[in-house]
Amino acid sequence: MPLLPHPTPEQLRRDPLPLRGRTALVTGASRRGGIGHAVARRLVAYGARVHLHHHVPHDAAMPWGADRPEDVVASVREAAPDPSRAQVTHGPGDLTEPGGPALLCATAAEALGGRVDVLVANHALSGDDGPLDAIDQDRLDRHWAVDTRSVILLVQAYARLRAALPTRTPGGRVVMMTSGQDIAGGMPEEIAYSLQKGALASATRTLATTLAELAVTVNTVNPGPVDTDYLSGAVYEQIAGRFPSGRWGMPDDPARLIAWLATDEAEWITGNVIDSEGGLRR
Repeated sequence: MPLLPHPTPEQLRRDPLPLRGRTALVTGASRRGGIGHAVARRLVAYGARVHLHHHVPHDAAMPWGADRPEDVVASVREAAPDPSRAQVTHGPGDLTEPGGPALLCATAAEALGGRVDVLVANHALSGDDGPLDAIDQDRLDRHWAVDTRSVILLVQAYARLRAALPTRTPGGRVVMMTSGQDIAGGMPEEIAYSLQKGALASATRTLATTLAELAVTVNTVNPGPVDTDYLSGAVYEQIAGRFPSGRWGMPDDPARLIAWLATDEAEWITGNVIDSEGGLRR
């Protein structure tokens, strides 16, 4: 059927559950204060069935700590139009282990009824970084293994799952996360993290071209400074003052963008690095 220059009135009416029937894998959802949790809540609210990946040992070792996976799942489920019928599954995974990304994709597909439509690669390594004079080979390798290598291998495993579906099954989406390291000022105190996240931003268009034949869009989101309970005090207030609104980004701010990218309304957007920074003055 040929595309029309203008949608019909019926096509313009928005479905209150635009991800009804779709499935999603969200990585890095170990705690309710994080972006992964907020993204999962949005996807479920839009009608998707969601599998949450968590690596509790990472967050448990951080000052903010980790939540019980069951509590994260319960919080995500309550965002569904009918929580009693919402499908929210979860499982652990160290994505730096050989075969870890492929195993996670396969596990998610099995839990979600045979396929994964939306992949949100939200996980990252926190801490263990520093300026140029402080980093070493081990720190660079640790960030590479978590922040970049595991994401690319996740996309590879996801693409293989999509390739096994009927030709050009619609609704394929990949969203990766970056950190604004290419914007004025960069991140001179986090050399390893910014380097590895920058690699994902640079790979976005290449991956979008690669997955286009599978009817999959690929975009990367820079959420800017988001209040995920990792900072407080005078520095927190100083950064808040750099936003025109006078507040930090909240986890649901980038989550709204990511959830929209997963819908059919965003099917013409691919290969982009999108800043969601609330007008942050750098």
